Amino acid sequence: MENRLKGLREAAAWSQGELARRLGVSRQTINAVETDKYDPSLPLALRMAKLFEVPVTDIFIDRWTPEDVT
Repeated sequence: MENRLKGLREAAAWSQGELARRLGVSRQTINAVETDKYDPSLPLALRMAKLFEVPVTDIFIDRWTPEDVT
């Protein structure tokens, strides 16, 4: 799953640490999400969307298609 978290964070002029503080998670969690090493839980994704005032689908892009199922 791809995401636009880094771009949103940079547009807000927040460091990873500042975003982590606002969301109540570690800076390492933010880094892992931004580098696609970790998919956040639904509650965390919803908090991100609320914080940036955008739909979750504006942050996370799922490239999955039905053809991916074999």
